[in-house]
Amino acid sequence: MKTYIENFKKYRFLLVELVKKGIKLKYRRSYLGILWTLLEPLLTMIVLTIVFGSMFGNPDPTFPVYILTGRLLYSFFSSATSGAMKSIRGNAGMIKKVYVPKYIYPLSSVLFNYIIFLLSLIVLVAVAVVLKVYPTIFLAQAVVPLILILVTAFGVGMILSTMAVFFRDLEYLWSVALMLIMYASAIFYPAERLLNKPGIYPFVLKCNPLYLLIHNFRQAVYGRPMNMHFLLASTVFAVLTVIIGLYFFYKKQDEFILHI
Repeated sequence: MKTYIENFKKYRFLLVELVKKGIKLKYRRSYLGILWTLLEPLLTMIVLTIVFGSMFGNPDPTFPVYILTGRLLYSFFSSATSGAMKSIRGNAGMIKKVYVPKYIYPLSSVLFNYIIFLLSLIVLVAVAVVLKVYPTIFLAQAVVPLILILVTAFGVGMILSTMAVFFRDLEYLWSVALMLIMYASAIFYPAERLLNKPGIYPFVLKCNPLYLLIHNFRQAVYGRPMNMHFLLASTVFAVLTVIIGLYFFYKKQDEFILHI
């Protein structure tokens, strides 16, 4: 473990540079630049509120906050895992030329998306203030799901980045999986509608780790205590994915050079 820590310290400068590079490339040739980080979730929230709020008759005046909390977390998870999945093949030229710990690439992809995600939370704060969803002591709990979603995205990203080297069609399969995850995360519909139904629907929601994180984040934003069962399940999932991802990546990384 000491060797790994020393190795990480040795290459931390490269990690920082890769994170900076990721942020710059994301907004290259964009007139709005980093401002789009704030506008995109706001515009998406407006559209979803009109469609699923006004047209479907949702009377909750704070429904835009409900949508935005789910949308922001899902967008980060989607971008971070998709970016990490492509990171090894995307940096094939550098990997072939110089030695760098290969986990740096998926890690940098997750981190730069996380920084963009944290910036986008400014929109949530503004919308919450406008709609009078004021902070309470429970807002401090929001730190927990925010950390857990970072850990989860990294763990899933490590698994995907390893698999994508050997199975390139994984990109297309993961895009379909992300769509299923989105619909099973109660982003733009009240989760109670499914949780109170008999059958498989409550089971699907409760087995979706992203929904568990979104639920507890919403609880914190709305000034309510977190669901401890959801917290435990999402924590276990986050830790397991990181352990499996690192182990799987470590076992296969020496073969990457033969397939990229």
